[in-house]
Amino acid sequence: MLRIRGMRSTGEETGAALILVVGVGAVLAMLMSMLVVVSVNGMRQARSDADWNAALAAAYAAVDEYQSRLSADTSYYRFGDSTAPFSSGSTLTAPPAANAAFGVGAGGSWADVAGSDGRAQFRYEVDNSKYASTGRIRIRATGRVGAETRSIIADLKQQGFIDFLYFTDYEVQDPDVAGVPATSCYTDSTKTTLKYAWGGRSGSCNEITFAASDVLAGPVHSNDTIRTCGSRFKGVVTTANNKTPLTVNASGCSAARFEIAGSPGYSGGVIGMPATNSELKKETRTDLTATDVPRPGCLYTGPTQFEFFSNGTVNIKSPYTKYTRIGDAAATTVKASTPPECGTIAALTSAAGATITVPDNNVIYVQNVPAVTTDANYWASSAKPTGFTCVTSPAESAGWTFGGGGYPAKTGTATTTEIAPSSTTYGCRSGDVFVKGTFKGAMTLSAENYVFVVGDVKYADVQNDILGLVGNNAIWVYNPFYKNGSATGPILTKDRTIQAAILSVAHTFQVQNYNTGPSNGSQARGTLTVFGAIAQKYRGTVATGTSPVVTGYVKNYVYDERFKYKAPPKFLNPVTTTYGVTTWVETAAAWRPDGAAR
Repeated sequence: MLRIRGMRSTGEETGAALILVVGVGAVLAMLMSMLVVVSVNGMRQARSDADWNAALAAAYAAVDEYQSRLSADTSYYRFGDSTAPFSSGSTLTAPPAANAAFGVGAGGSWADVAGSDGRAQFRYEVDNSKYASTGRIRIRATGRVGAETRSIIADLKQQGFIDFLYFTDYEVQDPDVAGVPATSCYTDSTKTTLKYAWGGRSGSCNEITFAASDVLAGPVHSNDTIRTCGSRFKGVVTTANNKTPLTVNASGCSAARFEIAGSPGYSGGVIGMPATNSELKKETRTDLTATDVPRPGCLYTGPTQFEFFSNGTVNIKSPYTKYTRIGDAAATTVKASTPPECGTIAALTSAAGATITVPDNNVIYVQNVPAVTTDANYWASSAKPTGFTCVTSPAESAGWTFGGGGYPAKTGTATTTEIAPSSTTYGCRSGDVFVKGTFKGAMTLSAENYVFVVGDVKYADVQNDILGLVGNNAIWVYNPFYKNGSATGPILTKDRTIQAAILSVAHTFQVQNYNTGPSNGSQARGTLTVFGAIAQKYRGTVATGTSPVVTGYVKNYVYDERFKYKAPPKFLNPVTTTYGVTTWVETAAAWRPDGAAR
């Protein structure tokens, strides 16, 4: 009985253990199932996360690929699909060679990311509607990997002269002003091409030094070796000199002060100047395609005065002008025109001038009087406009006023004459610009010859207004002096302010009479304030003396930070250039994985 009872007791316990084992097994099975589910879902999520991140990388790759196309062909901004949603308002045509990245919609193509074996793809849409006015291109790039798409918007701008507050090709004075230096300064005996200091230039070549009183508040670049004398540089400084030292201090000078670490630094090479500014003259032609010249600017001939007003108008006096737009490269009369938005010829050639609205986001070009008889604006060498008095040298005549002879205002009597600042300053048939006033709008003003800044040029609104001043030859800060017997003195009051992007393509930015002082002993002319950017082939002189300045102006140059992102309308760029991204921002995905718009 005890054995039977013991057996029954053992059997009951065995049954309970079996139930426990079965329960634990079931729980373990459930846990294993859950782990499998979690693992599978985790793998799927990991793959989704990887694709999501990779899609953004593909979008960035799209921007890089588009930049490479612009580097190979700077006019590639003209191409794209005008039906793309982001391209609304743009003028685009299909590229000569098909580009899969221009695909649109569910049936549209995608381009493969290089090295991804077709797993990562992208497409982009181009917005070039602001290119003519600001030099800016926007693209919306979308990357696709698996079932994920992501989009970014990037702004691109050509890297150019206005990336710098101060840009110079050669750190020597303009040979047209200072005289041609020794043969050792040039690459050959014909004296056609100057050497850079780092390229073996030797001897006295009229180098110019930044003075101790000079403060440059912005990025500075020179293709040459910079010479300093205690100057202060508040921005990044670069040169094309890869040797040491990058700066050369004149004898007896203290070291320059560079506030940005790494300055001065090597830029990577020479930034080439264009040969002329003739590309801007094309902007006044009506025969070019809408993509090249969406809306023609205005053309004027011979010495021309511009006075800007804060209400967005400009008064123009241009006695030699016959037509203000041309219709072909030869500028023949049959295709030339006189649109009212450029001013009527009767008003332009009158003593009062024509007052028009500043051409919006456009170019004004002033050309030399043509010598070709078939040119619409041709004048015979012996002919001149009615009432126009040609003054070959300002010292030959007195009492003439701006507009009457095409030149700036002069005070005094017949016994008080202006001292001619150089033998090449005025030309009766030259395409010279004389400019002053308060500017409102967005425009580039360009001269085939000189630009004379005859008074302050200021913005009505420094946040919104933007002006380019481009001279094929020198940009002169007008600084006339009179001579009356033994007495000499300035005609204009002290100080000058210029708010603009300034470019002298073949010569210099310089102050007239920078080395002239009045006979009463009050020498310096005050401060020359430039808010914008200055680019020139040769260094221009603005003063004598270092600290203090003896004659001329003290520099106060401040960079217009807007030039990092935009440029004056159709402003000239270097011969070779690249496009840099100024801003990035991610936006909602533009396309679904199947290519349809979201």
